[in-house]
Amino acid sequence: MASAPVTKSPTGLLDGLDPEQRAAAAAPRGPVCVLAGAGTGKTRTITHRIAHLIASGHVSAGQVLAVTFTARAAGEMRTRLRSLGVDGAQALTFHAAARRQLRYFWPRVVGDRMWDLLDRKLRLVAQAAQRSRVTSDTDILRDLASEIEWAKASLISPDDYPAQTARLQRDTPMQAAQVAEVYRQYEEVKNAARMLDFDDLLLHTTAALEDNADVAREFRDRYRCFVVDEYQDVTPLQQRLLDAWLGGRDDITVVGDANQTIYSFGGASPRPLLDFTRRFPEATVVRLERDYRSTPQVVELANKVIGAARGRPAGSRLKLTGQRPSGPQPRFGEFEDEPTEAGAVAGRVRQLLDSGVPASEIAVLYRINAQSEVFEQALTDLEVPYLVRGGERFFERREIRQAVMALRTAAGDPPSSDLVTTVRSVLARVGLTEQPPSGGAARERWDALLALVELAEELASSVEGASIGRYVAELEQRAAAQHPPTVEGVTLASLHAAKGLEWDAVFLVGLAEGTMPIQHADGDEAAIEEERRLFYVGVTRAREHLWLSWSLSRHPGGRRHRRRSRFLYGLIPEEHPAARVPRRQQATRTKPCCRMCGEQLANTLEVKLGRCARCPSDLDEGLLDRLKEWRAGRARELRVPPFVVFTDATLVAIAEQRPDDERGLVAISGIGPTKVQRFGDDVLAVVRGEHG
Repeated sequence: MASAPVTKSPTGLLDGLDPEQRAAAAAPRGPVCVLAGAGTGKTRTITHRIAHLIASGHVSAGQVLAVTFTARAAGEMRTRLRSLGVDGAQALTFHAAARRQLRYFWPRVVGDRMWDLLDRKLRLVAQAAQRSRVTSDTDILRDLASEIEWAKASLISPDDYPAQTARLQRDTPMQAAQVAEVYRQYEEVKNAARMLDFDDLLLHTTAALEDNADVAREFRDRYRCFVVDEYQDVTPLQQRLLDAWLGGRDDITVVGDANQTIYSFGGASPRPLLDFTRRFPEATVVRLERDYRSTPQVVELANKVIGAARGRPAGSRLKLTGQRPSGPQPRFGEFEDEPTEAGAVAGRVRQLLDSGVPASEIAVLYRINAQSEVFEQALTDLEVPYLVRGGERFFERREIRQAVMALRTAAGDPPSSDLVTTVRSVLARVGLTEQPPSGGAARERWDALLALVELAEELASSVEGASIGRYVAELEQRAAAQHPPTVEGVTLASLHAAKGLEWDAVFLVGLAEGTMPIQHADGDEAAIEEERRLFYVGVTRAREHLWLSWSLSRHPGGRRHRRRSRFLYGLIPEEHPAARVPRRQQATRTKPCCRMCGEQLANTLEVKLGRCARCPSDLDEGLLDRLKEWRAGRARELRVPPFVVFTDATLVAIAEQRPDDERGLVAISGIGPTKVQRFGDDVLAVVRGEHG
């Protein structure tokens, strides 16, 4: 397939990259692993790598396949490649790439028209549940649908499901045998209807490549170079498809950050990222740690959040370094109830808007979607426009469908020299006025149409002589990929939905135990650590303004039984009102108090650990093992019993509190100046993972 040459020289494509980005972009053809922290310019790096490989003659644009996890990310990659003069490289989601390949190969492999894609599987899951004589409660059906998706993404068949979930000690929506039967019936109903679900796109494409040598040969002749973004979130099914694409070759670049693995519940695992160099020992590995997104204040807080994580593999220990000018300190807020918290957030949003921050550059992020309602009401009360991410799809809105039809018609008219003027003129006929309406639904429609004008401006600035026909093609491509333009309004979104996005101002709300971390994660160390990573993702979405808040009760006048999230301990400045000791404890403030809840400590062990027995342990078991190993070695050197170096209780306290300097060590009961002088440097090195 012929493709236009890259317009910049290989050397020119490296201009403007920092040393680490340059090393990744210019790495020789072959396996490359980019460990990229949040805000470190990973998309910029990998698109420059693709362009550099093409400009250097290592591969043609048509032989490149780049895959990522969201349509928005794929669209951003295509836009960046286009600005670098690359036209012809494929940048798609895993599912979009598989669907395109399956549609092409289906007649040859199956000999029939490709089956239709099942957009929503709940109806078929309900039929399968009825056949299996299982309750058809809507919530149960949703849980079953999610469980089937997890099983297929994990390459687990209905027959293997009971044994595999038992081995993994996985919580299932009902007895594993019942889930397996519903899963089996779902596959039968779906196949009888000649339908494919999204996981089938990957499964059938993989099978076509693995089982048909001619198909595999044709595909591998076409695609020679692969790039995988967000590699920490790959599932076993996606990895198997990737292996089928590669066919034993090693021309692959992967990019990821194990600190941002937040989809384990769907079968994702950072293991392929962490094991990449075992599979490809000769791989080039580059670490991106310069954060260009956030202010040093936000970066510092983010490092503290993830620095407290337990059991972090060596490959995930990225420590960000802020590159932006200094900004405001993150704000913390404790409120009596949710409406008061929401009102304070809305008030601060209004202040930011009045100071010139665009509404589209502000986000309110929460753990679960049910939290949005109170914030929607508070923003409405102050006449602040907002958009709930995950609501009606942009290209399915009535005014957008009308606009696209009008633009498609205009594409047949004689060409105009000014794309933006043409688009604005067409949209004026479907409701885009010169001045915006005062508010409500009319303002939402106006903002959506204006976003189409701004997209035309973007295309005109990046493609010389862009026509209305090219613009309509861009719209249709975005509609197929569900990659909408930016619409003016404050974003309300769950933390999971915020992955891959960023804003000037971010409000992380509802940060109370039971919500962050979510209640069902309690008691499961792996689940708690995933919740911590989710919190870290939320923090790193902010460029400049960061607000963290929680409320003590749900309703006004309700019982104040909530406690702030355990992830906030060690983040709130000591002088902040939210860090205060509760009134009932102020009379005994001179006595040791729990570092988590502020309650007075009752015994020597609690004082040693710095927390009361009721608060959850945040023990890093891997660190404790390393500390015991170090202690055993020192005890042998000194010819003394291990407890003389440090007692078990002291090591547990160190592994829980993870001090990062001598001041933190001395703060642990039982560690005095003498111990610090003798062992302090070694202990801190073990805590940092530097002690060999």
